[in-house]
Amino acid sequence: MTQTTRHDAWAAGDSYDAYMGRWSRPIAALFLDWLALPGGLDWLDLGCGTGALTESILRRSDPASILALDPSEGFVARARSRVDDPHVEFQVTDAAGLSALPAASRDAALAGLVLNFIPDRGAALREFRRIVRPGGTVAFYVWDYPGSGIEFMRAFWTAAVALDPAARNLTEDKRFPFCTREGLLDLAREAGLDGAEATALESPSVFPNFEDYWRPFTLGAGPAPGYCASLPPEARERLRERLSESLVRQADGSIALTTRAWAVRARVA
Repeated sequence: MTQTTRHDAWAAGDSYDAYMGRWSRPIAALFLDWLALPGGLDWLDLGCGTGALTESILRRSDPASILALDPSEGFVARARSRVDDPHVEFQVTDAAGLSALPAASRDAALAGLVLNFIPDRGAALREFRRIVRPGGTVAFYVWDYPGSGIEFMRAFWTAAVALDPAARNLTEDKRFPFCTREGLLDLAREAGLDGAEATALESPSVFPNFEDYWRPFTLGAGPAPGYCASLPPEARERLRERLSESLVRQADGSIALTTRAWAVRARVA
């Protein structure tokens, strides 16, 4: 069953970067540090989005090649504008396109912050296992939605639900309850990825002021911004005021929050 809503607007790469991309880049770096894979490998980056993980692989992992896939033309265009390197090939395709890739053709297959948006997650991970060479790595990470892992998003939905109880059905913790350590390890085992292990990746998300926090929610890229942009002006202003009152400021006016993701890795036999 697909886990999308009418508010999942993912076309605008620049809007996504303002909302989530800037926080996904530090997590991508932590993920690669945890994997600690050697240089000279052929990588697959499924759901590359605007290029956060692709960029990090280039900077930290000395790849032989990276095949980066995403179904959003807007995201891929943004990624191409950020990443101009002969080692990288971008393609506009989704997880269903994995079946066209040769078996045992990659050393590492990764999915960063995308697995929860793939309708058949098990099939995607089984395709990863087929595509990766023996001894290679399958790995993925998703936000810890059930554990309030994205504090700025949880604050938004808490305020939204207080004003509009129907918004509760749109929250990521309700839509993606499997995004826990145990749920993700179960997914890996069901896909035949024996010996999988998991870890938490945590990074700060500091907004210099409330406007920097609020503006990305008005741009429509992602479920929470999509919901916000759909509200009538009066309702949107009420939500803005409630958030402004509820968020704790530091002495300099900044809003200091955190992000947390769960990461899983497994070696292919």
